[in-house]
Amino acid sequence: MFLTVAKVMLPVLVAVQLGQELGLVDMVGRAIAPAMALMHLPPEAGIIWAATVLTGIYGGIASLSGLSPSLDLTAAQVSALCAMMLFSHAIPVEQAIVRRAGAAFSTTAALRIGAALFYGAAVSWICHLTGTLSEPMSFEWLRGSSVLASQADSGWLAWVLSTAFSLALTLAVIIVLVLLLDAMDKLGITRRITAATMPLLRMSGLAPEVAPVTTVGVLLGLTYGGALIIEEAKKQNFSPRTRFLALSWLSLSHSLIEDTLLMLALGADIWVVLVGRVLLTLAIVAALARLTARGRWRGDEISQQHI
Repeated sequence: MFLTVAKVMLPVLVAVQLGQELGLVDMVGRAIAPAMALMHLPPEAGIIWAATVLTGIYGGIASLSGLSPSLDLTAAQVSALCAMMLFSHAIPVEQAIVRRAGAAFSTTAALRIGAALFYGAAVSWICHLTGTLSEPMSFEWLRGSSVLASQADSGWLAWVLSTAFSLALTLAVIIVLVLLLDAMDKLGITRRITAATMPLLRMSGLAPEVAPVTTVGVLLGLTYGGALIIEEAKKQNFSPRTRFLALSWLSLSHSLIEDTLLMLALGADIWVVLVGRVLLTLAIVAALARLTARGRWRGDEISQQHI
């Protein structure tokens, strides 16, 4: 798992460092500054989010690590950015799985990106106006210890040492996550969470027969859930509408255990990145269920290409 993650992180870390050396990061920052300002987020947040959208959660963390010296974020902004990363990450890979499972790539990708922008802006502005989560956050721990920094020369040697520290820290986080997930499984906690999640999925309008397999993806990841839906769709002949709603749930909220723990490690607020994210997903899928129920999707005879 670490080697897979490192293959994603290292190219991003190198690209960020090269971008900083060549002044490209500043150029991108200036280009997206107006859009980020509308969301009450700094330009660097847009760079981190873009890296996340294209490469995944760990690619976004790598970008955050590379930009950490110039980051000046409050807890509210960190929570908003982390929520955006959770809603829309690894779009090229994950939405390809969704398309294979029976929902259109463009529709579900737009759904994820739209939800990320709306929720991120809402959280950031609400917290800014109310003064909630206003304490400043520091990411120096992602760059390496002060001892490493003081021993290294400026430039690429310092980058190599801090990158090695970041990768070692990532390995430690993965080990803790694996142990925690395994313990939760052996203690039956995962089973109880699954049982508690199923009524929530049904409340959003999902068909009872697809709720169990959707729950797996919601808790453990879109790859697992998408694969299960592909398999179960062959056996039970799920309608296009049923697959669309289940895959919309999975697209917006999946891997609630692992990914949420990663964002909490970065300093995000659990009410923002877990509770709020799930509630927004519930509202969106419930609205989609109502919209698609009108006319019963022409008797569920609409082809997959029209979903």
